[in-house]
Amino acid sequence: MSVVISKLKEQKQVNGLDFPLLITPSNTDVQENKQTFLNWVADNKEALHELLIKHGAVLFRGFPVGSSHEFETMLDQTNYKNMPYIGGAAPREQVTASRIVTANESPASETIPFHHEMAQVPTPPGYIFFYCEKSATKGGATSLLHSGEICKTFFELDPKFAEKVEDQGVRYIRVMPEVTDKSSAIGRSWKETFQVETREQAEEKMRDAGMRWEWLEDGNLKTETAVLQAIRFDEETNQKVFFNSIVAVYTGWDDARNEGKKAVSTANGDFMDDAVMNKLIQKMDESCVNFEWKAGDVLWINNHTVLHARQPFEGERRILASISFK
Repeated sequence: MSVVISKLKEQKQVNGLDFPLLITPSNTDVQENKQTFLNWVADNKEALHELLIKHGAVLFRGFPVGSSHEFETMLDQTNYKNMPYIGGAAPREQVTASRIVTANESPASETIPFHHEMAQVPTPPGYIFFYCEKSATKGGATSLLHSGEICKTFFELDPKFAEKVEDQGVRYIRVMPEVTDKSSAIGRSWKETFQVETREQAEEKMRDAGMRWEWLEDGNLKTETAVLQAIRFDEETNQKVFFNSIVAVYTGWDDARNEGKKAVSTANGDFMDDAVMNKLIQKMDESCVNFEWKAGDVLWINNHTVLHARQPFEGERRILASISFK
């Protein structure tokens, strides 16, 4: 496989491996010729996938990816199957007709907390792909965290509470507006969340997902998910992972309709332990990599084993995204 493994100033070592792994062009032809680059991706897709599983996150820097269309074409050379963004809370816009959307469009002043993408739905994506169209003037790092690493920390902080979360699983409770509220990090409307036009169509989607719901007088929709696993065992990497959106919900699902601390509970209805959550959040911040974007960067994340977050920023910042079943 013709790749060059380079070093990134922000990266750390996890289990003796670079995190994230930085790949740069092996020669000027791959760096400058778009078709040569696409051929390289197609020829090496299995090996690139193996590196993604091994390291958890792979950053491609210096390759000829100059637009959303070229980002999509790069992904089209792989075996990753496109997945529609159904069930997520974040406001987004469709960028291409097929697989590219904007990353979370919540206000620049807000931190997007650590989460596994769409862990609050029954069938979350296996992989996430990001592309930097424009980097921020200041800030705007994407934070990466190995889920197995923080899972061990969770059990060390409070074994009894961690075992309760593992044994019972969790429910997520959210009130969705009828019209998308872009002032909120979780302001996606129920119509966009389920990609429907009518209440009947939304109810069909919720019924299929095993959810409970209540239509409110103002047109908003209160939802409660089925019980979902919060601790999983990842067979590819042979480790327990903290696969959930507990921290993101607890710290970030606050707006005019929702209160984060009351938006996630164990199966028996108990809310999260404040002391444990505060310690866990501190450990997450200490253990993560804050990856600074450069225009043209492409980042692949294994959603099975890596959590991500976003730091506040100044200036314009445009990150595009795509998700895949497998």
